[in-house]
Amino acid sequence: MKRSAVTALAVGFLFGASLPAFAAGSESDETAPPPKTKTTTKCTDGKVWDKDKKECVKPQKSGFNDDQLFQAAREFAYAGQYDNAITVLKLAKNQDDPRILNYLGYSNRKAGRMRLGMTYYREALQRDENYILARSYMGQALLEQGDIQAARVQLVEIRDRGGENTWAYRSLLQSLNGQIRY
Repeated sequence: MKRSAVTALAVGFLFGASLPAFAAGSESDETAPPPKTKTTTKCTDGKVWDKDKKECVKPQKSGFNDDQLFQAAREFAYAGQYDNAITVLKLAKNQDDPRILNYLGYSNRKAGRMRLGMTYYREALQRDENYILARSYMGQALLEQGDIQAARVQLVEIRDRGGENTWAYRSLLQSLNGQIRY
């Protein structure tokens, strides 16, 4: 899409087109924020809820697989517990997983380490250029740095990669419209 078309798209949304009211995301939208679980409602000190043991445990002393660690880290990140998220993400066996890299980026960015966060986003996209959530969070980071045009480019990339009906697209669009930041 040409630059003028991107600008027209953004202006259209800024001056008239309103977004429908969406929940945080549907259950089928894997880019949406995770629901809260006992990990952030009952556990403290970076512990994770172990469904089998029915108790909060330190993640390194558990048998959690990478998917379980990822889900716990996402929840920590959305709860504002960025250092807990990073600690849990660092326990994953596959440190090249774009999901792990993306949430290392998100957690570091939200904890004030923007440069490190951007490095992780770029690594996630090197591993999977179609990972739209990394594009959305990178767009958020670009907005925080004042680079609106580069954030718009990420929005167009998300759309062009089939992500227009996802939370990743909506959240970046809302941020470009000045409504909310993630």
